[in-house]
Amino acid sequence: MRYVVGYTPNERGADAVALGSALARAQGAQLDLVYVVKKGVPHASQDAGGGHAGAGEQAVLDAQREGLALVPEDVSVEFHVRHAESFAAGLIDAAVEYQAGLIVVGAASSGLFKRHTVGSVANALLHASPVPVALAPRGYRRTEAVTRLTLAVGQRVGAEAAIGVAIAAAQRRGAPLRMVSLVELDAEGDSGEVVNAAHIHANTVLTEASHRLPEGHNVSVEVAHGRTIEECIDDLEWDDGEILIVGSSRLAEKNKLFIGSTANKVLRALPVPMVVIPREYQRLDSP
Repeated sequence: MRYVVGYTPNERGADAVALGSALARAQGAQLDLVYVVKKGVPHASQDAGGGHAGAGEQAVLDAQREGLALVPEDVSVEFHVRHAESFAAGLIDAAVEYQAGLIVVGAASSGLFKRHTVGSVANALLHASPVPVALAPRGYRRTEAVTRLTLAVGQRVGAEAAIGVAIAAAQRRGAPLRMVSLVELDAEGDSGEVVNAAHIHANTVLTEASHRLPEGHNVSVEVAHGRTIEECIDDLEWDDGEILIVGSSRLAEKNKLFIGSTANKVLRALPVPMVVIPREYQRLDSP
């Protein structure tokens, strides 16, 4: 199993490497640190013997040294240089070529500490990636293995891919799995009925997951409600070693990502990493 990590020699790149390392440790995956350069820019993937390198080549060598130094010794890693028209395109090409189960990137550098801000790279990936995308909040530095997976359980058709990925990932290394349903109390209809429907649906998904996981596996369900999605997120307790898994919008093309308005609201309030699963994604070996 391989995870592509979009690396740049800055804080955002360090966030991505930390999250990639935490996920790799939890799932037994290899990391592929991908450094994207514009087409036509010369580069050297390694120092061939102390010769003088041009500015472009030296930048790549520096990025390689700095990026690899951030990866824990027990995590298998390779460094790659890709030529592409854009950073996102280079990451997608690498993920397809390496048959990766995940692309990992950091949030935009302008975001609040431990919160997400969707920059141009993440935005492009969230509209085009054929594989799941993991987003590290700004300032994420935890490299210990992920300790709990939380799945956002929607009430609309199209969440099957996310459910399948969450169950498979939990089963692979025995990680606890939590199902959460987020309910806006100002939604149309009676609030009591909305909350009750959310409980029923979440417990239905919980029952399905329990049947697909080994007996005794730690799996639970919670319903969080508030006047806004942000209040719902604040209503939940989040572990430091947790990630949230969400499904792509029903408006997305088959096997492509597209997050809707609810997922966007969740992302901006979320204090932990988020993994977004493409609609009808078939490969069940990530995150």
